[in-house]
Amino acid sequence: QEQLVESGGGWVQAGGSLRLSCAASRRIIAGDWYRQAPGKQRELVASIGSGGNTNYADFAKGRFTISRDDAKNAMLLQMNSLKPEDTAVYYCYVQGNLRGYWGQGIQVTVSS
Repeated sequence: QEQLVESGGGWVQAGGSLRLSCAASRRIIAGDWYRQAPGKQRELVASIGSGGNTNYADFAKGRFTISRDDAKNAMLLQMNSLKPEDTAVYYCYVQGNLRGYWGQGIQVTVSS
């Protein structure tokens, strides 16, 4: 039943910032951001738990911030100091009552 809509991706120069949003139909309790670069496996970027605790991949620490915006039923990923190697399709994954739900994926391109 859950439908997730991702937005906020696009093009940015190295060193720039983007904020991704994953909008749900209900309040998000816990979720993750993943990314997948061409020819690579999907990898976990950041997680936020039901208690608000967060975890980050090593490449994201100090640059990315995962958060929730309950007024918008959204999960956010603020990405700063972007690098060309951050170029990938980014996916949100949100926990529902009985299973998780994936966003459609959104392209992030960082130019050198």
